Amino acid sequence: MVVPDGGSPGSAARGDAPTVVVRTGSGRTVPTQSGPLEPSLAWPAAAWEEARLRVGRAGRAYVWLNLVEQRLRSVVAEVLRPVYEPAHGDDWVIAAAGPAGEEWVQRAGAVREVSRRKGYLLDPDDDALVVFLTLPQLRELMVQHWPCFEPFLGDRREMELALDELEVARHVVSRNRTLTENVLAQAERASARLLLLLDGAGREAAVAAGQHVLRAPVDAVEELIGDRYADVIGVHQDRVRLQRTLPVEDLLAGARRVDAVGIGLNLLCQNFTGRRLVQLADTGCRVRLLFLNPASSALRRRERELGLGRGELGKQVETNIMHVRRVRSRLRDAGAFEIRVYDELPRASAYLVDGDGPDGLGVVQPYLRRSRGMESPVLVLRGGSAAPLSPGRPPEPGLFQVYQEEFEGAWGDSRPVS
Repeated sequence: MVVPDGGSPGSAARGDAPTVVVRTGSGRTVPTQSGPLEPSLAWPAAAWEEARLRVGRAGRAYVWLNLVEQRLRSVVAEVLRPVYEPAHGDDWVIAAAGPAGEEWVQRAGAVREVSRRKGYLLDPDDDALVVFLTLPQLRELMVQHWPCFEPFLGDRREMELALDELEVARHVVSRNRTLTENVLAQAERASARLLLLLDGAGREAAVAAGQHVLRAPVDAVEELIGDRYADVIGVHQDRVRLQRTLPVEDLLAGARRVDAVGIGLNLLCQNFTGRRLVQLADTGCRVRLLFLNPASSALRRRERELGLGRGELGKQVETNIMHVRRVRSRLRDAGAFEIRVYDELPRASAYLVDGDGPDGLGVVQPYLRRSRGMESPVLVLRGGSAAPLSPGRPPEPGLFQVYQEEFEGAWGDSRPVS
């Protein structure tokens, strides 16, 4: 309550600016000087930065959650509609929910009616009750009718664990609260795993069945914003961080073709055993390795840049060349395992795997003047034929093709190692 201090309303002159007393609910009185109110509604730079960070995390999580919900809705409809629709027609969702789900089915139906009246259904395909079910409700239908889903989805426990991991992120995003980086990472991992499970028994079963599976599956965010970043699907501060998410074993698994250029190719020679290289080549993989000539002036210049003694880097390169020569000597088809050296100043190392197929992957590191290859930033590139970014637009070449052309040029100017 606010009243003028020291009199009744109207006792002060019109031109006066009386002091008012604010009586709070606790009985205390707080005097304050009346006058024009000048609130500051503008956000400082720190607040804007925090808001953008929250929006970025929430947006990325929303993309994953949206994709999971659409995929789960499709699976539920494909499995349960043939069971209930013949007897119940368009009310098959109500019949599938049963008495236990009557309440939330009614809520979903009420939301659909409101959407119909207000013209929110822009696509006729969305005028179905299953479209208005939330992720927890779709999960309830799947669990309630698990015997119908089991022949297609396999392990129920793994499916439910992935959905449990998503629940925290779904709750935070739906209420526009702060999403931590750890929860976002957990949601992305759970979403990727769940999408694989909803496609069948997952990546392992697909490989066992001889089906083609991407070495690095395309995630939802990459599909949405891939046109902004060419074919770059990963950026790492150094090679150590790269190997946490993409070990060399995963990079080369089942490879048909490997083209590598660099100084000493340590990523390959020091992280992939000779026995594994022999196995890879004997399965039909074509390998072309291009080293910097250890006797060249370009290598000596690189040694000076890194502050190394004369011949120190050259000995490492020679050791790696001897390693791959021993591998080549053990192969049935030595012609499919080529080793060459070049004399030009090195600009980047590149490991290009299966660039002629949809599962191609490339790892590229620029050479910095004062940083070893282990410490240089890393780009992970999507290989294969570029897909159109939108209907009617031709595919655009990415960075993988740029580095593939660079490799071919350097390979043409190189000399074979006997």
